Parts: sequence; structure tokens; C-alpha cells
Amino acid sequence: MNSLHRRLATALRWNRYWRWKLSHLRAAGASCRTLSTTASEPGPLDPIEIHKRKLFLWFSHLPQEEKQFGGYFTPETMHVDPLILERNPEERVGFQSSPLQPQTTPIPPVTINQLFESARSLNEERGINVVLYGAVGTGKATVVRKLVLDWCNGVTLTQFKLLVPFSCEDLSQLTKVASLRDLVGRKYLHLKRHPLLSGDGAQAKNVLFLFNGMEKMMLDFRMGTTELCDDPSEALPAGAVVVNLLRKYLLPEASVLVTTRLSAVDIIPQKYVTRYAQICGFNDPQRQRAYFTSRLLLQGRDGAQNQAAQDLVELLYLNLQKQNQLAAACFLPSYCWLTCATLHYLRFTNAKSPLRTLTGIYTSFLRMNFGGEVLGSGTGVPIPDRQNSLMLYVVQTVGKLAFDGVTNKRTSFSENELEQWIGGKTKTDEELRQLVTFRTDVVDFFLAPCVDSGRHYHGDLCEGDERRFVFAVPAMQEYLAALYVVLGENKSVLEKLTKQVSVAIGQASEDVNTLVSILSKFIPLRIFTIFNLLKLFPKLFEKFNSQNKGSIARTMAAEMFRKEDSYNEDVLDQMEQSLLGFHGPQPRHYTKSQPFELYPIFMGGLLHYGNRVLLQQLDCSIHSTTVVQITKALRKHLVRELNKPQPPEELMDLLVLLYEFQNPRLTAEVVASLRAIRLPNIRMTSLKCFVLSSVLSCTPGSYHLQVLDLSSCLLTPDMLRSLLPAFRHAQTINLQFNSLGPESCSLLRDLLLDSRSCIHTLLLCDNPLLDSGVSCLLDAFPDNQTLTHLSLMHTGMGDQSARELAGRIQQHSSLQEINVAYNNIGDSAALSLVDVCREHPNIHTVHLYLNPLSDVGKQSLYVRGSQSSSSRKVRVLASVTEGHDVSDDWHPILSVIRENASSWDRERVQQQLKVFLRDLEWGRQQQQNFWKRIHFRRVERGVRETLRMLERDAPSGSP
Repeated sequence: MNSLHRRLATALRWNRYWRWKLSHLRAAGASCRTLSTTASEPGPLDPIEIHKRKLFLWFSHLPQEEKQFGGYFTPETMHVDPLILERNPEERVGFQSSPLQPQTTPIPPVTINQLFESARSLNEERGINVVLYGAVGTGKATVVRKLVLDWCNGVTLTQFKLLVPFSCEDLSQLTKVASLRDLVGRKYLHLKRHPLLSGDGAQAKNVLFLFNGMEKMMLDFRMGTTELCDDPSEALPAGAVVVNLLRKYLLPEASVLVTTRLSAVDIIPQKYVTRYAQICGFNDPQRQRAYFTSRLLLQGRDGAQNQAAQDLVELLYLNLQKQNQLAAACFLPSYCWLTCATLHYLRFTNAKSPLRTLTGIYTSFLRMNFGGEVLGSGTGVPIPDRQNSLMLYVVQTVGKLAFDGVTNKRTSFSENELEQWIGGKTKTDEELRQLVTFRTDVVDFFLAPCVDSGRHYHGDLCEGDERRFVFAVPAMQEYLAALYVVLGENKSVLEKLTKQVSVAIGQASEDVNTLVSILSKFIPLRIFTIFNLLKLFPKLFEKFNSQNKGSIARTMAAEMFRKEDSYNEDVLDQMEQSLLGFHGPQPRHYTKSQPFELYPIFMGGLLHYGNRVLLQQLDCSIHSTTVVQITKALRKHLVRELNKPQPPEELMDLLVLLYEFQNPRLTAEVVASLRAIRLPNIRMTSLKCFVLSSVLSCTPGSYHLQVLDLSSCLLTPDMLRSLLPAFRHAQTINLQFNSLGPESCSLLRDLLLDSRSCIHTLLLCDNPLLDSGVSCLLDAFPDNQTLTHLSLMHTGMGDQSARELAGRIQQHSSLQEINVAYNNIGDSAALSLVDVCREHPNIHTVHLYLNPLSDVGKQSLYVRGSQSSSSRKVRVLASVTEGHDVSDDWHPILSVIRENASSWDRERVQQQLKVFLRDLEWGRQQQQNFWKRIHFRRVERGVRETLRMLERDAPSGSP
């Protein structure tokens, strides 16, 4: 019987061969007959060339997550080769070494092309199987993409005429049986009947099959489960086709490249694998630097942005060389991507950039690494359909660990704690297998041994020492803790049981009420009305559930405004410092403990619709009713907290929370309770300016801030441009101490001319505007009638701009106060300015102190200010004295000097204070009244204290 089967199989094989030969002869004859008529027409394209072209177009598509970098690069320019090492079969599942641990026996790296070339030379007739494996995030998908593109361009694997890539995730979804040729034809129609896949002769030696992500297929190599098949045209389940290719029973001359994770390496029996290779990520800072450079130094930027990007890469590289926790995390290319995306978001976000949020970056990061996956056993044996979402299991285990750490203010965990929180309640064999797979592939992705202490990474522990584990990226702990809470996984056992009982009673009550309504028609007993009580339980549960969502909102508000975190840096600066480190002196209120201020911000960001859509793809659903309940309660708590005075850093964090939430209605209701936004000394960036403008843009046009204080914020003209939407809602704008130059005045002029602006007070003190900038700003006077107070103190004004200001004042009837103190205005220009102000209908105060005015000039200013044709006195603040008397405004003048003396020219201020002392001494000597002499003494004491303060705060090397 067996010999009969063999003869039949041989006859069928020869029959297929002669049919194929006859078809080719007929095609050749037909081409000869039509040669004379088609000689001028181009022949049909080679199917392999069509295949290369289509593959190149498909694999050149950038993932959606990569487009946030601006789209200036291609897969060729952004790729950095990770370290690939060949492994012996006995060490194939060994733990990958740390980049921070010195290698005792260095292994030379290899390329995919070298793996096939050397193995092919050993066996010319039989194809080879290469298993390329690596941990989650080491760059397997990127290597595959680059490999396919290089083959299409003829750069690598040129020994193979045909490369056929398959996604194992795609193959695992096939429900119908199909032959190998049908599988290829279904994915690549142009290869449906290609002779290289026919199985005739040794043509298959020119074919390479690539199966990416083998861990997502349930392959079974047992003979009793997967039958043998050597016919490429015989229909089989997709897994059986792959198994027979790897067995070398189907197309034995073809070669196969398989990529998989660590947990699935042993699914393929060792006897079917020719070579093992492990992707080890970026094992040195140089590879990491090349990766950061390819994404942060993009084309299409101007010189200033390109220089800023170069400085950013240098700072990041310096931090990586310290061999800290960030360097250990960037061992995985996935965390390099997360670092790049975060830095790009922090440094290069502006109004022209795609809308991005920090929560969205972390959600996209998880989708790239765990999108659509289920928790499998990793044994290769099919398990029942009762499969859980892998990401949901991550939240229930690792997220629970993160939540415990945030609650107890801990960032490191012992091995016993990991054992307790991750898999401590597993019972069945299936759960144990799933736990092994989860720990191998997932836990090491999120958690890494602590290296900040510098004592150990994977080495032996000292006696009495305990190995501690931390999250690879600190913000990931806060993100997972926030996701754990928002998904409702932190409920108690009673709450979960109450929900199940409520659902059961709700379903049963409908059936019971239907039955009772029927019986009551025949048996009119009032006792049946008691069953209506069943309807009350679900309603009570819904009320209880809404209270639970209110507790989430209370947690968000409480974590946002913690008193112990009030003096920390704002949360965006904390993120940047965690990536770039500290360069220079530590902040004033620096603490080494983790503040966990991103935790409530992530909670708000996860409620955004865009992030909920991404989480839905990970089988982590946040229902709209949950969002509504949390939002409703959160508004009340935020408004209540904002009624209390908040530090600038806390206020900036609130703006970031509202921006991450992306809920215009909630933002408008919360911001409506703010009368002033004071952010002095906040290091503003393009991102923070964009956040502030985005938040205020959610408010109606009728909303106006009384004060918007952005003093000492390191603003630039580009930042001012992005802040224009926010400025339109402010009545008082304070831009003091920002080093704004003349080029900024054109933006401020346009702002004053904007009909939507309502600016009453504009404070431009201590900015080098110079005469050209002031002249540009004054061009707005004829058409602006809302400005009442203008401060140009210490802006580099001279006589020219002072005279121009005097000529433009009459064109602006609403001005009430002008401050041009501490400039370079002489007597003549000052007198001209005061004369014009005397005739103005509304101006009542002019500041001229700390200008190079003579004694005669000061006296003339005082006299002219007090004499007016309209019998209205104009206050002229030029000195602490007015003639023989002390000026009524001596105290405001000294207060301004004390507040700003540390940033002004110390020598010039001291000289002016000495002039004040001389005027006070001369005026005191002219006084006969004892009480007036006492008053002069008091003012002198204040001037001398200011002088001593300047001398005490002077640098050690100054005279």
C-alpha cells in the first residue's frame, strides 16, 4: 500500500511538471507568432520587479507615531542598526546583558546578510532557517522593515531572487485553509502562479520567506497534530503551512527567516533551526546618539532651530554617558523612541506642529509595542478562546504595582514585592504558563534593576544588599498608575461584587416584573408589588458608582495641589530634567524624592477622546459615562482649589492638565474662575506658550483676564507670536525682564492694533527695546484707544524716542500713566515730554527717575508738573526730593529700585542713590522745621539701606 501511494505521488508530480512545461511552450509559441505585430510594444513587466516596487511602497509607509517628528525623514535616513549577535543553541534563551555591565568575552556583531551567506555555503542544496529573536522593544519590526527595503533596492540578500514577507498576526486571523501558493497569491496577486513557488526542481533555493512576529501564531510541530505536506498547492491551515516550511518538508530548498520574542524561541524545535541570532538593542551610547540625531536633527529647520536641536542632542548624550537609569532604558530602541518623542514634544511644539499631548505619546508608545495582543501561554499549543487582552493584564498587574508605589511615594520595589503584585494568585497550569510568558516578554520591558546607586545592575549583590527594581522610565509608573485608576481597577472586592450583583438583579428584575404583570391579571394580590423593589438596587448602585467617580476627581485635584509639591519645578521642566539631567546649580527647592505630579495630569489626559480610541484598540475601554461623571466632579474641585492663591508652578501644572484633557467646555468653565494668571520666573518654552494660548482660546471672546504676568520668563519673539491669542484675553500684560529686543515691538504693535484685544496696561520694563523698538511700538497710538498705562522703564530709550513719544501722546487720548524711568533721557527731552503731558486730558503720572537729569532739570520738571493751564497737577517722579521738600513719591521710587537693583547696572544705581543722598542732605540743611528734618532723616535711612543692600549682594570680585 505504501509503495502504491509513492507511485501515485510520483505520477502526480510528473503530471504537474509536464503541464507546466507545456504551458510555457505554448506561451513561447504564441510570443513568436505575435513578434512581428508587437515588436514596437513594451513587454509585460517582470512579476518580481512588480513585487519589489509594491513591497517598497508598502514598507516605506511611516507609522502614524513617526509622523509627529515632522515627516522630514524616510525609513532609510531614520534607521540605526541595533546590535545583532549570533547565539549558540544552548544560550539562545539566556538573559541579554546590560549595556552598563562590561563584557568579559566580546562577541562580534553580525548582519542578516552574513547569517544567510555563511550558512548557505555549508549546504548549497537545502535552504536554511534563521530565528531572529529579541525582547520587546529591541527593534525587530524596524530591522524587518529596513531589510525588506534594502532587498528591494538590491543592497542586501541579493542571493535571493524573491523575498516573501508575511505578518504572523495576519496569518493567525485566517480561518479558511489555503495552500502556500494561495497564501502568496492572496497577499501578493502578481506572484500567484510564479514558477519559483511551484516546487519543481531546485528553483525554490532563490526564495526567502520572512515570518514576522511568530509568537502571535500557535504553531504546533507535533506529528499527530500537523500533517506532513510537500505540495505547495495543497490547502492547509496557515499554521500547518508555516510548520512544513520550517520542517523543510515543503519547498526544502527555500530559506526561512523568523522573528519572535524571547518567550517563543523554543516553539520551533532546535533540529529545524540552522542559526539563532539575538537583537540586543543599542548597547552603547554611540548607537543611541545616532538614533537621537536621526530624529531630532531634521531637515527643513532654520539655523536657530537646528542649533537648538544640536544642543539638545549634546545634553542628552552627556546625560547618557553618566550610565544612569535613562542609559539603561535607552538600551531598548523603543525607549529611545519615547525619549525622542518626549523631547520633541517639549522643545519643538508650536502652533504649526500637529496636535500632540504627553498622554497621547505614552498611549501611542504602548500601542506600538502591545497593540491588539492577547495573553498567550507561549508554548505553541493552542489554548481555549478565553484569552485576555495583554495590555489589560499589564494594567491589572504592573499598573497595580505602579499605583501602590504612587500611593506610598515609592519608586523602587523588591523582588518579593514583584512576586506579590505580579502573578501572586496564579493557580492553574495555564495561568502559570501565561505568567512565565508575561514575565519574560513584558515585565522586563517595564521594570529594570535600579542602577542609580551605581552599585550593581545584574551583578552579584553584596551581603545584606537587596536588588531593587524601578520603572525603566519614571513617568511610565505614573502613567500606568493613572490608567489603573481611570479603568476602575482599584475598586475593592465589595465594590466589584456589588457591580456584579447589580447587573444580575437588573437583568433578573425585568424577567420577574414581566412574570408578575401576567400573574397579577389572574391573581390580584398586592403582594406582587414588592417585586418593584428590585428596580431600586441598580439605581442605588448607579448613584454609588457616580460617587466613586467623584472620588477619582477628588484624587486628581488633591494630587494636583499638594502643599509639599508647591515649590517644585513645573511638571514640564521636571520631565525635561529627567531626560537631560541637571546642568548647573540645582533649583532652589530641589528634592531628590519623586513628586509624582504627572500622575493627576495623566489621569486627565486619559479621558481625552483620542486617547480613549487608542486604548480601545488595546482592549482597555473607558466609557463615556465614566468621563462625564469624572469631568462633572472635577470641575467643582478645581474651581474650589483655584479660589486659593497658588504658586506659579502649580498654576502652570493646572494649565498642562487642562491642555492634556482636551475638553474645551471644562477648560472654559475652570478658567472662567481665574481673574489673573501669574507665571513670574517660569522658564517659558514654545510648548508652554502653546499650552497657555490653547487653554485661553477655549474661553469665549467676552472673557478677560485682569492680569497676565509673564515677567522673567525668558520669552523670545517666536514665543510672543504664539502667545498672541492669549494676550487678546488680558487687560494687564507684564513682560518685564524678558530681554525682548526691537524685533518684538512689531508683534506688540500688531497686538495693540488688533480690534479683539483689550489691553489696558502694558509693562515692558527691563527689555532692550531701544529707540527703534519704541518708535515701532508708538505707531499703534493713533488707532489704539484702550491702553491706559504704558511702562517703558529701562528699555534703552534716548532723547530721540522720548521726543517721538511726546509727539504721539496727543494722538492717544486714553493714556493715564507713562513710565520711562531708568533710561537715557536728558533735561530737554524730559521737559518736552512733561509739557505735552500737562496738556493731555487724562495723563496724571510720569516716571522719570534714574535718568541723567541735572538738578536744574529736576527742579524744572517739578515746577512744570505742578503748573497746568487746566488747573490739573501732573505727578512727575524724577527724584526723592522736590525742591526743598521730600517728594511724596519717595517710597514707590525706592521700592522699585530695591525690587530691580539685582538685575540693573549696579554701579549706575549706586551713583543715582548717592545723588539722592546729596539732594536729601542739602534739603535737610535748608529746613528749619524739626519734624521735616526728622522726615528727611527717615528717607536718608531708607536710601542708605538700599545702598548697603547693593554692596552686600555685590559679587566678590566687584569693587
